[in-house]
Amino acid sequence: MKHLLTMENLTNDEVFQLIDRALEIKAGAPSLHRPDLFIANLFFENSTRTKLSFEIAEKHLGLKVVDFEVSTSSVNKGESLYDTCKTLEMIGTSILVIRHPEQTYYQQLEGLMIPIINGGDGSGEHPSQSLLDLMTIQEHFGRIEGLNIIIVGDIKNSRVARSNYHMLTRLGAQVRFVCPDLYKDVTLGEVVQFDDVVDEVDVCMLLRVQHERHDGSQIFDKDSYHLQYGLTSERYHRLKETAVVMHPAPVNRGVEIADELVEQEKSLIFPQMKNGMFMRQAILEKIIQENDL
Repeated sequence: MKHLLTMENLTNDEVFQLIDRALEIKAGAPSLHRPDLFIANLFFENSTRTKLSFEIAEKHLGLKVVDFEVSTSSVNKGESLYDTCKTLEMIGTSILVIRHPEQTYYQQLEGLMIPIINGGDGSGEHPSQSLLDLMTIQEHFGRIEGLNIIIVGDIKNSRVARSNYHMLTRLGAQVRFVCPDLYKDVTLGEVVQFDDVVDEVDVCMLLRVQHERHDGSQIFDKDSYHLQYGLTSERYHRLKETAVVMHPAPVNRGVEIADELVEQEKSLIFPQMKNGMFMRQAILEKIIQENDL
């Protein structure tokens, strides 16, 4: 695994190796310590969980984190993404973690000689989020195959939905979507009505509406959306006793999920966030080892 760009890069065996390793690290297993390596996090879109959990994972591995801020970089003078990344490579950075609004931005970086970890590309993919979601599901249920999963929200603009749909389906889960017609992605799977399936699912995965990727022509009524497509208290209580609620966050409370449900018993939203650091540490270890850094 030279890079981690899409979930398609990974075999099923590699996915489960990463899950197993992340769970070992979570249980207290020793990890690599490489204070000789420099890493840079290039986030061209806002981020809290992904950026900071990568940074903490990097520090657990002893990596030296290069201070890179888009707002004060030469990107604002017109420098290309490739030239920015090549500069970091030339001055000794060993790994780049990149989030960028352009879908498949990494295709323009083929001239780099150092590994890239995709922290999210537009509405394309978000492999590290998908892996931590898989880890959370595997940790809770002990399996992925055979689970009944719905992904609810802005499917069209969600890189999380895309990554998770492809990998969960490949690993044997049944994945369906709940969303308004406006947010439907016709290239993905079956769309169902929330109230028709809520009492039979094992995992209810919620997504926020990504207003920043909309053209602003549609009026959004959050109360109406919550009643039709949100996890209301009534829908929560219809979930099976063994079902869980997930969300990659940030959470818009009172829109995709009722405020009081975020930390209810069935919610794994905050445990997901915690697992993100362990999974990203496992990803970094694998990148270091398989690139002989």
